[in-house]
Amino acid sequence: MNSSIYAFICTRSKKLSKTTEKLVSYLSRAKVEVKLLVGANSIFEGYQKAFDKVNPNPNDIIIMCHDDVEIVSTSEHFRSVLTRELLLQKDVGFIGPAGTTELSNNAVWWDQEQWKLNKHSGMVFHGNSLTDCNTTFYGPYRRVVVLDGLFLAAKASTIKDIGLDKPEEFEGNWDFYDITYTMRAHEKGYHNKAAPILIIHNSSGELAGRDSWHKNRQAFIDKYKFEFPFIV
Repeated sequence: MNSSIYAFICTRSKKLSKTTEKLVSYLSRAKVEVKLLVGANSIFEGYQKAFDKVNPNPNDIIIMCHDDVEIVSTSEHFRSVLTRELLLQKDVGFIGPAGTTELSNNAVWWDQEQWKLNKHSGMVFHGNSLTDCNTTFYGPYRRVVVLDGLFLAAKASTIKDIGLDKPEEFEGNWDFYDITYTMRAHEKGYHNKAAPILIIHNSSGELAGRDSWHKNRQAFIDKYKFEFPFIV
């Protein structure tokens, strides 16, 4: 199946960190066309502008990922997972390395109590390298409701269907985009999935966070307060 793969990466400066340089190099070797979004005012706006500029074909694959991640899967495995999950399977929406099969009314996908009940899915390495990291195993790879935004991938047709615009009720420009996008896909009947894409995330993987994260989360909760929990 002849499809192009694009990666949109928001970054603060044209002077890239060593991690971002390594990520761009990896993606280039994997024959992914990288679009660096430098100095965007909003992650929603940055992704939308990049998508419009690329003007992808429906079966092209779009990756949206953080600039502080390293992909440690071989490039062949990486591409095969993208192709298998997004092009060869029916009704798949977004894929990513981690998510949850049940989103409770606190709208925190990594909720500890849900984790104890084996609701989560996927795996992420947290640290600086494979020899200096912690393995965070969330649960078996499977269909999920929503996914974490450190890495998301979907067909262009899916993204066009759900839209990348920021919800009007959100105050913050950088937070809760991942839950928003994957929830939109879930609501439209797409099957989001945690998939075996092996990633090292330089951050701890949790937002104790920015004030805008809490405000956007509350806006999301207010919007869906009569519909929780979301379960697959």
